[in-house]
Amino acid sequence: MTIAPEQLAPETDTQLQLLVGDEWLAVCPLSRLVPGRGLAALLPDGRQAALFLDREGRPYAIDNRDPFTGAQVLSRGLLGSLAGRPFVASPLLKQRFDLGSGRCLDDESTAVTAYEVRLH
Repeated sequence: MTIAPEQLAPETDTQLQLLVGDEWLAVCPLSRLVPGRGLAALLPDGRQAALFLDREGRPYAIDNRDPFTGAQVLSRGLLGSLAGRPFVASPLLKQRFDLGSGRCLDDESTAVTAYEVRLH
């Protein structure tokens, strides 16, 4: 499922916010995220962000677009960790992307945008 920020109902729930450009954007109530599963959010400029909570409840956001296929699928990938660092494996070709940096763990020349996140 992909959500757009303007579709969010006003809630008293903690909001996950992304730093997009120089502004913080509320993209998702924290209650919509399930640890270990992703959710896609539509950003105002038309891009999509893949939102995640790791098993410890820490939030992450990266571009949802898989740079190897062009498909908007990273939010549907499998979460794992390598040397204590969380990653998502693309559901298509299985390349792994570090959730903190966006760096591809299987191809050093490739990365996706990793967004700064906060709970507000």
